[in-house]
Amino acid sequence: MRPVPEPAGPGQESVWEYPRPPRVEPSDEVVEVRFGGVVVARSTRTLRVLETSHPPTSYLPASDVERGTLRPVAGSTRCEFKGDAAYFDVVAGGLVARSAAWTYPDPWPGFEALAGHVAVMPGAMDECRVDGEVVVPQEGGFYGGWVTSRVVGPFKGAPGTWGW
Repeated sequence: MRPVPEPAGPGQESVWEYPRPPRVEPSDEVVEVRFGGVVVARSTRTLRVLETSHPPTSYLPASDVERGTLRPVAGSTRCEFKGDAAYFDVVAGGLVARSAAWTYPDPWPGFEALAGHVAVMPGAMDECRVDGEVVVPQEGGFYGGWVTSRVVGPFKGAPGTWGW
């Protein structure tokens, strides 16, 4: 059963107008990630992945992530569109967020732009911001969407939404 999309106001996007397969688009918004009491990443050269029913996921250039804050871990997952993801622990300020960041080392056709970029689970970080606005993590703990006032849902991830 498809939910009823919320109406988008001025300057907002409805996640129900995002495509499937997802679209990758560049963004010059200021994206900042804090963990362990420190800024572990900051960029104005991010990519937004936009997919039907999901809030955007921000991918930061690996070069804009503080050196030493990403520790590779074993294991991978496969996205039906983007390919095989590799994971990292995020390490900063004496804390470790296990498998809280990922990358697509060899993204599939159509998603090549994601190579060399890293995404984080906003719910595992102290705080993520987009242009100064604190991000609300996408519900459910499985997806890595970044909810801001720019997007309206409802969003996949909450209980009862797996069948969307």
